[in-house]
Amino acid sequence: MVDFEEKKTEEEETEEAHAYTPGLKVKKATMVEKMRRLPLLGEVFVKEGDKIVHTDIVARTEISGDPEIVKISMILGMEPEDTERYMTVKVGDKVEKGQQVAFYKALFGLIKKEVKAPVTGTLESFSEVTGQAIIRGAPIPVEVDAYIPGEVVEVMPKEGAIIETNAAFIQGIFGIGGEVHGDIHIVTPQNDQVLEADMITPEHKGKILVGGCLVTLEALKKAVEIGVSAIVSGGIRHDDLTTFTGEEIGVAITGQEEVGITVIITEGFGTMNMSQRTFDLLKEFEGYSASVNGTTQIRAGVLRPEIIIPHDMVEDEEGEGLSQGMVPGTPIRIIRQPYFGAIGKVHSLPVELQRLESESMVRVVNIELDDGEVVTVPRANVEIIEE
Repeated sequence: MVDFEEKKTEEEETEEAHAYTPGLKVKKATMVEKMRRLPLLGEVFVKEGDKIVHTDIVARTEISGDPEIVKISMILGMEPEDTERYMTVKVGDKVEKGQQVAFYKALFGLIKKEVKAPVTGTLESFSEVTGQAIIRGAPIPVEVDAYIPGEVVEVMPKEGAIIETNAAFIQGIFGIGGEVHGDIHIVTPQNDQVLEADMITPEHKGKILVGGCLVTLEALKKAVEIGVSAIVSGGIRHDDLTTFTGEEIGVAITGQEEVGITVIITEGFGTMNMSQRTFDLLKEFEGYSASVNGTTQIRAGVLRPEIIIPHDMVEDEEGEGLSQGMVPGTPIRIIRQPYFGAIGKVHSLPVELQRLESESMVRVVNIELDDGEVVTVPRANVEIIEE
C-alpha cells in the first residue's frame, strides 16, 4: 500500500517534470516551412518540386472593388421609372472614371444633363424603383509571393503552396511591420551596446540591421529616412515605440503598421542585452540574405516575429532541446504585464492552483528575476528561453 505522503511527493515531482512551456526558437540550421495562401480562391503558378526564390509569385486572385452608388434619376431630374431609357451604357458594361453613363436633353437641346461615372469599374445594376445604379470598382489584384527561397513541397489547388527551406531561424518576443527582405548587417560590435542614429549610414539602405541592447527613437527615424528594411534589437523603450508608430501598441496583434520599416525586439521593453546566442548567430550570418516578418500575436494562435536566413549548412541534430520542460533553474522570460519582458529563472513550481485577482484558479510559477526579486505569475504568462 502506498503511503499518501509518498504519493503526493511523487505527484509533485511528476508535475514539475512535465511543466512544459515552449520558448522562442533560436536555431542555426533547421527546416523551415511556410504556407503561402490566398485570402480567396485564385490561380496557383507553382507546382510541387519547383525551386523558387523569395520574389516569385506563388498565387494570384482578385478581390471585388468597392461599390459606388450613382443617383441617376435625381441628377437628371426625372422619375426613376423613366430613367433607364436615357442610360448610355448597359448593365455589365465596363466604364472609365468620367465616362458618360446617362444623358438627357430637352427644349431643342437648350437643356442638357448628363451623369458621369465616379470610378472606373463595371455597371453592376440599375433599379427602376430607385433610379440608382451601382458601379463596382475595378477588381483589386492580390498576389502572394514565396517570402522565402526554397522548394515547393505541397500545392493547395486554387489556394497556394507550402515552401520549405533549410535556414537559421530566430524568433523575437515582439515586432512591428510586415514581411521584408535584406542582407544581415551587424551595427553594434557587442550585444550590450545601443544602436544610435549616427551608426546608420546611406550604405545601409535595404539592409537588416542588428543592434545590441537598445534601438533609439532617433535611430528608427534615421533608418526610415535611409530606407533600411528592418532593425533587430534586444530592447526598445515603450514610449519610443509609441511615439514612432503614433499609437499605443498592444501585444495582442501587430504586423499591419505602415511605418516604413520592420522592427523585431528579441528580449523586451527597456534596455535589454540581446541574448548572446542570438547575437552570435546573427553575427555568423552577416552578409546573408534574410526574410523578416514583424507580425506578433500573443493570444489565440501565437505568432512570433521571425528572422529566416536560408543557407546550406547541416540541420541541427539537437532537436528542440526543450522536452524536459520547466524545472528549477530554467531560464524564463515573462510575456505578460505587469512583468512583460522581464528575464529570470524558475525558482519553484507550486503544484496547487492559486487564485488570481480575476478570481481564476491557475497553475503558477515562482520566478527569481535578475535583480533577485521572486515573483509569482501564471505559467501561461512565461516562456522558456532556449539557450
